Amino acid sequence: MKAWRIAVIALSFLLLSGCLVTFKDPLPAHEAAPPALLGKWSSKNAWGEPLNLHITRVGDHRYKAVSYPTAKPGLRDEYLFTVSRHGSRWYLSAPLPAKLGGHFILAGFDFEGKSGEKHELVVYNLDLEQIHQAIGQKTLHGSTVETVEGDGVVVDSPMDQVFAYLDDPANADVFVEAVRYQRTGK
Repeated sequence: MKAWRIAVIALSFLLLSGCLVTFKDPLPAHEAAPPALLGKWSSKNAWGEPLNLHITRVGDHRYKAVSYPTAKPGLRDEYLFTVSRHGSRWYLSAPLPAKLGGHFILAGFDFEGKSGEKHELVVYNLDLEQIHQAIGQKTLHGSTVETVEGDGVVVDSPMDQVFAYLDDPANADVFVEAVRYQRTGK
């Protein structure tokens, strides 16, 4: 698979714009994803083109997301990830290619829908500026990293420290909605 496609689809999958927050450590694979996460979802990529996402279980507490544009179903890209629940939020962690800073992305996700039905998957990214502030205040530890998408940050704090920061209600605005997917089938 060509490196540019990995970068474009990774950005489309998480709708990361410009600068990334990455982590040295992934989420440990010791928790099962909510059953509502599995299945088929659709959205639009950064260019407004229809995008499909199919999430399946691939092992004990490991998952695979297959992303592909509706117009070109043969252009499939796969991402392996783990999940974890901390506080009131679910998180996913996936490795990134070196040109996007390497390490691991950490994103939050939640479900929305009427009458308890989970028809929308909402993915949240971390706000780069807020993470920079947390590093500057020594709440988290990390450093700036250059990527093809611009300057990002790699956080090297232990995950317990990261989740203590993320779970603090005072830091609720560190999450920025990145993308909404609609359920298209089971």
